[in-house]
Amino acid sequence: MNSTTEKRIALISVHGDPAIEIGKEEAGGQNVYVRNVGEALAKLGWQVDMFTRKVSLEQDSIVQHTQNCRTIRLKAGQVEFVPRDDIFEYLPEFVDNFLKFQVENGITYQLVHTNYWLSSWVGMELKKIQESKQVHTYHSLGAVKYNTIENIPLIASVRLAVEKDVLERAERIVATSPQEQQHMRSLVSTEGNIDIIPCGTDIQRFGSIAREAARHDLGIDKEAKVVLYVGRFDPRKGIETLVRAVNESQLRGSKNLQLIIGGGSTPGNSDGIERDRIEQIVNELGMSDFTTFAGRLSQDILPTYYAAADVCVVPSHYEPFGLVAIEAMASGTPVVASDVGGLQFTVVHEETGLLAPPQDVNAFASAIDRILLNPEWRDELGKAGRKRVESKFSWHGVAIQLSELYTQLLQPAEEPAQEAALLVTK
Repeated sequence: MNSTTEKRIALISVHGDPAIEIGKEEAGGQNVYVRNVGEALAKLGWQVDMFTRKVSLEQDSIVQHTQNCRTIRLKAGQVEFVPRDDIFEYLPEFVDNFLKFQVENGITYQLVHTNYWLSSWVGMELKKIQESKQVHTYHSLGAVKYNTIENIPLIASVRLAVEKDVLERAERIVATSPQEQQHMRSLVSTEGNIDIIPCGTDIQRFGSIAREAARHDLGIDKEAKVVLYVGRFDPRKGIETLVRAVNESQLRGSKNLQLIIGGGSTPGNSDGIERDRIEQIVNELGMSDFTTFAGRLSQDILPTYYAAADVCVVPSHYEPFGLVAIEAMASGTPVVASDVGGLQFTVVHEETGLLAPPQDVNAFASAIDRILLNPEWRDELGKAGRKRVESKFSWHGVAIQLSELYTQLLQPAEEPAQEAALLVTK
């Protein structure tokens, strides 16, 4: 397996374009994951092709990121933005165009790593057609998600069936936390092979600037007590809980308290509606004079915002992993997060931050205050968070684990079993 052609992998992310600007609508943790995994695998000698759906005629069909890593955009339905819940009917065309790309380029991908349930359907089709092996990462489980929302989409029953199928059929499922693995087993199927390999973060970029310098760059007073939220505007992200918690802070009324809400895309999109709702709550509570809606934060400025904050709050109703939490921890900033899903794995309660019951305004208010009112402890939590990320969540480390998994799955069946086993334990 020395030659580059043999070490070839297709990462499939139908709705999450790895080449898109992070922070736009439909661009969140999944895009970050696929792009960073792809680039880190390329550094390890893999030829990485990342396949996604083309949503605009202005987009290039192929974006070359590094020598061995590129994004390939395939047509599936009209070339326009389609919400993820409406994409399923276009997947057969995506499969056809994937096969066409293989033929035109003289490539057959023996291994595909699919991301999110839509891509898992594509991967299972490729297994049937050309016996590709499949690794799958869910990014979000329908069985968990539908427990936390009121309006269940029409596609729900299809999604649940596909998610069960892929768990039972893929060569390997990658869970990003022990909690996600547990949900798969209890809510999806007791069959199938699951490995736990976490998401990663860029430990060079996050943590590259000190708090004082970050505040100077952003024009934030060095005495300010800064509470930060980063992420999409989506009711399930729990931003309302955060706003109401900050309104109850003991520091409310002091001139030092600041709330920064970073993220979002263009007005009128689905997250624009939620942003308007949150802004209305901020105004009703009389918080607008110390609340900043920072808008979409580019990847260049994001490390500065994390570094400037005293605490980063992740109030999601559910997160399978919680990338924002490890980006904040990598920046030396403690996290207050919902006591759910992967956040229970990334955030160590009382060591790198605090966990609070989701949607519990009082619990979030007191957790935020505990950190804001104790700067020395804040710094201790921040240092422990940075240390945890360095040891567990670098993209390089994640890519090494995935590379070993892929190598094992691509071993010819006749090779002795113990040789494959050796590769995994290295």
